[in-house]
Amino acid sequence: MAEPIPLPSAATARRDLLDSLSDEFLHNYGRGRTLLAIDGTAGAGTSTFADALATRMGRGGHSVFRASIDHFRRSHEASTARAADSVDGFYRDSFDYDLFRRVLVGPFRLGGSTGFVTAAFDVERDAPVEMKWQTGPRDATLIVDGAFLNRPELRGLWNFSVWLESGVGSSNNPQIEGAHALYSAESSPRTRATAIVDNSIPELPRRVFADSC
Repeated sequence: MAEPIPLPSAATARRDLLDSLSDEFLHNYGRGRTLLAIDGTAGAGTSTFADALATRMGRGGHSVFRASIDHFRRSHEASTARAADSVDGFYRDSFDYDLFRRVLVGPFRLGGSTGFVTAAFDVERDAPVEMKWQTGPRDATLIVDGAFLNRPELRGLWNFSVWLESGVGSSNNPQIEGAHALYSAESSPRTRATAIVDNSIPELPRRVFADSC
């Protein structure tokens, strides 16, 4: 009787998924300065997933930089100008996209010796941070994680975007859940993503294809 074929461990399956996404991206966008977004539903784990993908993408020597849109937040006072618990205000006023473009996306794309900043705001302190300028090689990828990355102001920035989903109501915050529902209705981020990943079990993420039953 033939021996049963052992199933891959969760760690191996997760690594294989990350490597598959990394290889697909580098095959198409491995030259020059490129941008990859890790978008997702509320509480989907975009930051942890982006960190892991960056590690796997850099395994062959490719230069990878990390940033989070959360490090380009507006102050609490500015983001709650409409109303403290406003869903619309959270969606439209939480992030400083002009600053994000000016100190990170724009200079990163220029390449060469142009400096760029990967963090400009500390959410816990509700205050700006001292900007640390850095440079990189000609061929490099910036992986950005966070909420609402395929909204109209940003969707043209990305060479590739991953939509991470983990079920409904995972943030336990009605305002955040409402803002994500507004984002989904206005921007259809799932259909705009290059790849969709079910991250309901973070140790065992699974790629989903939009045309699957």
